[in-house]
Amino acid sequence: MANSLDIEEADRVLSVSTLASRTSSVLERLRDSARSARADERREPTFTIGKAAELVGRTPAAIREAEKDGRLPEPARTDNNRRERYTLAQLNDMRGVFGTRPYRSSDDPCCVLAVQNFKGGVGKSTIAVHLAQYLAIKGYRVAIVDCDSQASATTLFGYVPDLDLGEDETLYPFLREGERSSLDYALRKTHFDGLELIPANLRLFNSEYELAARMARGSESLLNRLKDGIDSIADRFDVIVMDPPPALGAISLSVLRAANALIVPVPPTVMDFSSTAAFLSMLDETIEQLAERGLAPELQFLRFVASKVDENKSMQKELLHLMRTLFGHGMIRTPLKDSAEIDNATARLMTVYELDGPATSSAVRNRCLGYLDGVNSEIELDVRSMWPSHQAALRKAALA
Repeated sequence: MANSLDIEEADRVLSVSTLASRTSSVLERLRDSARSARADERREPTFTIGKAAELVGRTPAAIREAEKDGRLPEPARTDNNRRERYTLAQLNDMRGVFGTRPYRSSDDPCCVLAVQNFKGGVGKSTIAVHLAQYLAIKGYRVAIVDCDSQASATTLFGYVPDLDLGEDETLYPFLREGERSSLDYALRKTHFDGLELIPANLRLFNSEYELAARMARGSESLLNRLKDGIDSIADRFDVIVMDPPPALGAISLSVLRAANALIVPVPPTVMDFSSTAAFLSMLDETIEQLAERGLAPELQFLRFVASKVDENKSMQKELLHLMRTLFGHGMIRTPLKDSAEIDNATARLMTVYELDGPATSSAVRNRCLGYLDGVNSEIELDVRSMWPSHQAALRKAALA
């Protein structure tokens, strides 16, 4: 009887192993069949001269003049002598020539922004990656830190995490106390100029238990470990976006301790609203407990994003109105509506910002970009409001 049970147990283990292998293989094929799928083969987003001028803060005529007088290189031409589109790297060169880089002053704090909710499926990684890419397109120096062993953010940058990455290329070595002194080792360039990634993979899950076990033995200072790591690279960036696990564990607490700004995605459904209410209660209790130990996060702003919105559903309309009433100015005005453009881009292991053209239709893509840009521009304003060196420009813009 015992042997029979052992065989059944072995079959179950083998079945799980086989399924894991099969799903990894399928994901690998999906990635390889997607356009520019591998991270090292991806191309930067490109821009027309009109869009480049808008992003750089100068006119197309000013760009052409700078090219004529040698301040900027002559643009590449197609076979029929048409001007090729500009890359993000070229836009950042223009910003350097025209003096329009939006960097923070060295005296301003780096914005360390966590996109956090303790429930999965709320669009957390989608928001984190699109926000990081939006800020890079705007010319900021950005890092995105994937703190979630599910590695959704890492996957959107073209990696199959457990095939392409070892545990030593993630946060894991740093979170093992005393093994590393800086997070520099884990930063890697992406196909967005000015945007770097600290990736994750499934092995990062091990650190959750290891951190919790050490904290249980009285090592509360470990909650500062991730903050120390973020501080070790903060001088290189204007904004660091963190994508934590959708659960209240040791890593999520470490992310909360390291952050000075918090974005909470909330789909307007009863289940998600209920979960967010529980998240806020746990967050309040957690901050109080951290404060008692002198470890409370110093949040400069807390904002809520209505994500995955379908306003054709009457219940969602009602909940959206309720959320706006409850959260007031803490609520981002632009809802991030459910869009087939995001779904189609994600299916290619890409984002809307890096697609050359619409994955659906031009109308759907333009609407989707309107939602994404609306959400991200409001967050950008909150980020800039943290920086004393940007206050005069913000006041001037408000009066214009």
